[in-house]
Amino acid sequence: MSDEEHQFESKADAGASKTYPQQAGAIRKNGYIVKGPTLQDEYVVLKILMTLVFDISTSKTGKHGHAKCHFVGIDIFNSGKLDDIVPSSHNCDVRRVTRTDYQLIDISEDGFVSLLAENGNTKDDLRLPTDETLLSQIKDGFAEGKDLVVTVMSTMEEEQICSLKDIGPR
Repeated sequence: MSDEEHQFESKADAGASKTYPQQAGAIRKNGYIVKGPTLQDEYVVLKILMTLVFDISTSKTGKHGHAKCHFVGIDIFNSGKLDDIVPSSHNCDVRRVTRTDYQLIDISEDGFVSLLAENGNTKDDLRLPTDETLLSQIKDGFAEGKDLVVTVMSTMEEEQICSLKDIGPR
């Protein structure tokens, strides 16, 4: 037997999937679907995008035996409009989406923000949003000295500031 202690690097996560399957007929408005190729659906050749569904229409059963769901949505990270038609009995990949509120501490000159989490940790690896109205609201509010809380939406290692709340002057 050896008296040496072994050191193991622990870089694994809990193993939870970043998506889960859901039947296309069960997806509703304001749900999130993954738009892109999967192992079962190779006929879809669009790149993988995170889509917020804002319109769904369902057709009746046709001569091939499946009702179809027509999804129209907006990509939550680049605001592109997307649509897809999927048989209602087939599974779609649905991303796990989390929203977290952070207090805005600072805006750097290179476009990054410093954020303060509820537990006191800082987050410095997030860029300002590309949406011009949200960007101007953040910059103007920060320049005026307001206390701002930003909501960060994250999914599958992608994060983006999606909304802003003013909690008053400093």
